[in-house]
Amino acid sequence: MKKFSLFIIILLSLNINSSQADEIELQNKITKNLRCLICQGQSVFDSDSDFANSLKIVVRNKIDEGFTENEINDFLIQKYGEWILYDPKFNKNTYLLWLLPLLIFLLGGAIIFKKLIKINK
Repeated sequence: MKKFSLFIIILLSLNINSSQADEIELQNKITKNLRCLICQGQSVFDSDSDFANSLKIVVRNKIDEGFTENEINDFLIQKYGEWILYDPKFNKNTYLLWLLPLLIFLLGGAIIFKKLIKINK
């Protein structure tokens, strides 16, 4: 019976550690996608500003409350706007952001193609 109890205790402790590791991994994933509003060009994960540290705590608390990644992102978007995300969602406000690189690529390809045809004539 003692061996069985010891086995259960070990099994539960491994399960708790695995759960904590998953939560830390989720927190890191979320904070890497958040833009620090104080530090230009840094994610919240990389920044040590007071804002970034407080946002890390907010994300940690939301994870502890059982929020999903999308729910946390939606909460932060409501509070700080879509600009806080490095990878914003595709919607009517971000069409230009997502389509402009494609348009520039196509325009550049058309110009190069036209120049090549002109050279070969």
